[in-house]
Amino acid sequence: MPAPKSIYQIKVTLNDSKPPIWRRFLVNENVTLSKLHDILQTVMGWTNSHLHHFIINGEFYSEPFDDDFGMMETKDGSRFKLNQFVNREGFKFRYEYDFGDSWLHDLVVEKILPAEKGARYPVCVAGKRACPPEDVGGVWGYEDFLKTISDPNHLEHEETLRWVGGDFDPERFNISAINAGLQNPRRARINE
Repeated sequence: MPAPKSIYQIKVTLNDSKPPIWRRFLVNENVTLSKLHDILQTVMGWTNSHLHHFIINGEFYSEPFDDDFGMMETKDGSRFKLNQFVNREGFKFRYEYDFGDSWLHDLVVEKILPAEKGARYPVCVAGKRACPPEDVGGVWGYEDFLKTISDPNHLEHEETLRWVGGDFDPERFNISAINAGLQNPRRARINE
């Protein structure tokens, strides 16, 4: 892969999360959409347990097996690089993860920067709040989840805490763990 000339500063925000759950990261301009999916899984804290797609200019991009029936006319994300779409700062597109829970993410290319010699990308530079647990039921299920774990008198409080692994801090954001995960993609979930 040729050395990138530019780096994109991207902000990804989980739609309808209140308060917002977001990350800001730097990525090579020539990253494929398949690799960008892996990066988003790490920076957000997902576990890559579900299907996904990008929606760019009204077209769907994902892994070929994610559209078994050809209903969405999905294009192979491994064949497309981000710089084939991004032509300016402010470029926006969408990423959806887990079609059942429908975690929609808005991505904005905030800045196009010159690549720094010797720098390693991708790298997360900022963010807020923990990623919701997998299979919690989307944004609305996450709201219920937070109410349940914060109320010791709730009938499902103890069971929900056991299900999530004992505790969950919705304000937790560990940039060091995220960046370690970006450098070593085989690491476990980074929100722990």
